[in-house]
Amino acid sequence: MRRPASDHTTPDPPVRTKNPNRGTASRSAVTPSAATPSAANLGAPSRNGRSRSAPDASVSAGTGRGRAARDRGCVLVARLDDAGDVLLAGPAVRAVRTRAREVVFLAGPNGRAAAEVLPGVDRVITWDAPWIDHTPPPVTRKLVGDLADRLGGVDEAVLLTSFHQSALPLALLLRLAGVARISAISNDYPGSLLDVRHQVDESVDVPEAERMLAVAEAAGFRLEDGDDGKLAVQRPLPDIAKFLGHCLGVGADAGKGAYVVVHPGTSAPARTWSAESHRRTVKELAEDGHQVVVTGTERDLTAFVAADVAVDLGGVTTFAELAAVIERAGVLVAGNTGPAHLAAAVGTPVVSLFSPVVPAARWAPYGVPTVLLGDQRAPCRGSRARVCPVPGHPCLSQVTSEQVVKAVRELTQ
Repeated sequence: MRRPASDHTTPDPPVRTKNPNRGTASRSAVTPSAATPSAANLGAPSRNGRSRSAPDASVSAGTGRGRAARDRGCVLVARLDDAGDVLLAGPAVRAVRTRAREVVFLAGPNGRAAAEVLPGVDRVITWDAPWIDHTPPPVTRKLVGDLADRLGGVDEAVLLTSFHQSALPLALLLRLAGVARISAISNDYPGSLLDVRHQVDESVDVPEAERMLAVAEAAGFRLEDGDDGKLAVQRPLPDIAKFLGHCLGVGADAGKGAYVVVHPGTSAPARTWSAESHRRTVKELAEDGHQVVVTGTERDLTAFVAADVAVDLGGVTTFAELAAVIERAGVLVAGNTGPAHLAAAVGTPVVSLFSPVVPAARWAPYGVPTVLLGDQRAPCRGSRARVCPVPGHPCLSQVTSEQVVKAVRELTQ
């Protein structure tokens, strides 16, 4: 979905803009900084010494946003959490790519594989931020120094965060490392840590991909004309004949819809449908005439779910190979987890077993046909719980295998 870029002004006062496509107010301000880069990129200082945005002909005219316009040097794009979050950053990365000579992606350990398949990324830096993971590393001089040592040559940064995360800790480290221009969402006062402060109304649920693209737009990056703003992965994807060719007759030239993929794992128990329910669904899908492939990293779980009726690919695929497996599928059945967003990136419909601990409006599969199952009004909604706080896990335990099979049928007809 194409959306207008946020307006910029000096911080006295910032201009509030309203996005007509999503109905939520947002605003961006360019703030003065001792580390402000050249006037060629940001516009000459005004008489009062404050920075101001220079008119950008390549953006305002809607043309010239290809390779010839790459005048912004080396740009770091950061999203530090999980694979699905990184995939949702894809449209923002592609927008940055239109004007960056080089795009460096800063990812956490859980997001690196996803960053490596994003179109527009030249190289990936992996760093375990001590304020992101649920088992964070201790803050040490070595940890911080390691990041600084790897940022040489970075001219500016676009920091992408979720509504419950702050960009300011990373902004501080990047500023100390000499990064000249930093853009991010911050409803907290950022002082001199940010050059472009983008503010949003967090009471309105905006799809995560659009939220991140808005940050890139506020920083002066826009998608190429013709880019639909959906999720994507680099092409070509690997040949999966070695996994499925011998049993399903699926090779590099196989048509879409050869099978249904069931992915039973998630990163948090609160988002997980039971293993028994997955196993029963696989059996009923097979009885309904579908060939079924089970994927995941937990080999004991995938073996149990696949039983003797499905192909078990647990623990044997790379992230890119998993993308290829999902691309050939007619439907993916999964919870709110990275492979659901990977399905969106390869255009595969999703039966989403979605626990409302986070809003589906933000994190449901983006831009592909989706059937959402799970009680979105359950007491756990909005809690961000990793372990279900409600006895019996009612938001997902009430979903039946029959409902999943029916949803697969609807999406494959």
